[in-house]
Amino acid sequence: MAAESKAKPLKVTWVRSTIGHKAAARGTIRALGLHRLHQTVEIADTPENRGMLRRVAFLLEVQEPATTKAASAKEEESK
Repeated sequence: MAAESKAKPLKVTWVRSTIGHKAAARGTIRALGLHRLHQTVEIADTPENRGMLRRVAFLLEVQEPATTKAASAKEEESK
């Protein structure tokens, strides 16, 4: 089994339909755990998942976690 990464997960939202696209694109969307439009899932930030995201990037919106310095700066500002 693969070791779990300590990196924060990526938030992936399916924003464009797969109608008219190849079956491989539909399969990749399913493999990412997405079942309907505008659904958002969190996936691990691994090279395998990054490759799948790259294949169907034109159908998705990906939100990466904030960097540790930026996240700590925001926490300090809110105090």
